[in-house]
Amino acid sequence: MAANSSSTGSKSSTSAVGKPSGPSAEQVVATFQKMRQEQRSMASKAAELEMDINEHSLVVDTLKDVDPSRKCFRLVGGVLVERTVKEVLPALENNKEQISKIIETINTQMQLKGRELTEYRERYNIRLVGEGEGEGQGQSASSRDSEGGASKSGAGVLVS
Repeated sequence: MAANSSSTGSKSSTSAVGKPSGPSAEQVVATFQKMRQEQRSMASKAAELEMDINEHSLVVDTLKDVDPSRKCFRLVGGVLVERTVKEVLPALENNKEQISKIIETINTQMQLKGRELTEYRERYNIRLVGEGEGEGQGQSASSRDSEGGASKSGAGVLVS
């Protein structure tokens, strides 16, 4: 039986010389890293847009108490433009709403990317550094943590 299984193993590898049966370990890791980086860039973009919303809110709150005919300046495409408060205020509120919609879209995409990452990890049995460290080691891992070694608070955090 062992000889039979080895011959079928060599048959499948020789018949698929042009096409490997699956991606190599390096390709799996590279794809996983790329997916993680995409998710991180989405998160940083969402955080950046949240800061923009906060800035818009601050300006809108400030301009609500100002005379609508008062002169104000607005940066449009790198050019400072002179307008009135009554012209600028609706545009700022509209921008704020649009940014909120974009953030919702990005958050939805991040959730989808997270599910995709989880499925990919399960499909290729990817284990992360520090994940499940104490499962097989028991007491030695917990004593090392208490002595200032690797902390378990990083469990689930992806470390390359």
